[in-house]
Amino acid sequence: MDSRRDFLQKLAASAIAIPFLSPAKAWENSSFLSYNPDGPVLRVALMGLGGYASIVAKAMQDCKRAKITGLISGTPAKLAEWGTKYNVPEKNRYNYENFDDIKNNPEIDVVYVTTPNALHHDQVIRVARAGKHAISEKPMALNAKDGQEMVDVCANAGVKLLVGYRMHFEPKTLEVIRMRKNGEFGKIMFFQGQSGFRIGDPNQWRLNKALAGGGALMDIGIYAVNGARYMIGEEPVWVTAQETKTDSVKFKEGVDETIQFQMGFPSGAVASCLSTYNMSYLDRFYLTGEKGFAELQPSTGYGPIKGRTNKGELTQPHVTHQTLQMDAMAGIILDGDTPPVPVDGAEGVRDLKIIDAIYAACASGKRQELNL
Repeated sequence: MDSRRDFLQKLAASAIAIPFLSPAKAWENSSFLSYNPDGPVLRVALMGLGGYASIVAKAMQDCKRAKITGLISGTPAKLAEWGTKYNVPEKNRYNYENFDDIKNNPEIDVVYVTTPNALHHDQVIRVARAGKHAISEKPMALNAKDGQEMVDVCANAGVKLLVGYRMHFEPKTLEVIRMRKNGEFGKIMFFQGQSGFRIGDPNQWRLNKALAGGGALMDIGIYAVNGARYMIGEEPVWVTAQETKTDSVKFKEGVDETIQFQMGFPSGAVASCLSTYNMSYLDRFYLTGEKGFAELQPSTGYGPIKGRTNKGELTQPHVTHQTLQMDAMAGIILDGDTPPVPVDGAEGVRDLKIIDAIYAACASGKRQELNL
């Protein structure tokens, strides 16, 4: 596995081989979600035409309520190529210098920011000041302070800020949440989240602290941070953490290789999680309560999520996550829908507060108290 991009592309390719239900059918099969395929269509500009944006763009071809109407990139060749591929007229193609002009474009409702982490803050603020809604890929910022500023600017501008938490719409994940809410697992006692793979190219932006804000924790460890919260159904009140680094050349100062972290919750439940760029085949959530358990493995990959509980295998159908996400976000932005698990800016800030505390715990060796 040469790089995270290869890893993601392989997962996406494996998903293609699975028979899909239509997005509408997937929503109908979820006890949490209502879906209005006949509502207005969300007009989306994609910002940052890299590997992940290509996955989103492909998935959006199956959306019923979201379509690509704008493109933003610093590479003219990409703008031309993507414009032709997705039928985006030249007048709706922007670069990073002139994209403020979207304020005068009625064919764009929202900008989905998929650039490196460090750019999200300033770009989302510019989008908001142009009067457009914003979707920021996770993590939404490098720290909670910057994230809160994004929330405040969007609120003052009267636009919505969402975060690309695609798992919040994934059917097997939602079934576990439904079972937990219904008390089928009893009192929740323990959560384990494992997120890891061996990262390749040492020169990629994900290993550059200035662009990534950290290392594995910011990129994939955030899945375990967020997953602990929605699987347990509570907000943590403390965190402890330990960092291990075996390659200080690839993982320079401020770029974490492996972090183990633990969280405590008001009910007494505890979480034990691992985030790493140096171990592969780690993509697992496990939840246990007094009456039962749930396991998702893989738990956050792009291909089909697989899961089981004490009652048997989870059989909800696989639909491309980004297709479900973008149709759901159309309902949130255009209809005021309330998702089963929040995907707004405040949700992103809560994760960033935990990540800030994990880094502080690694540095100090001391337990950090949380007030989310």
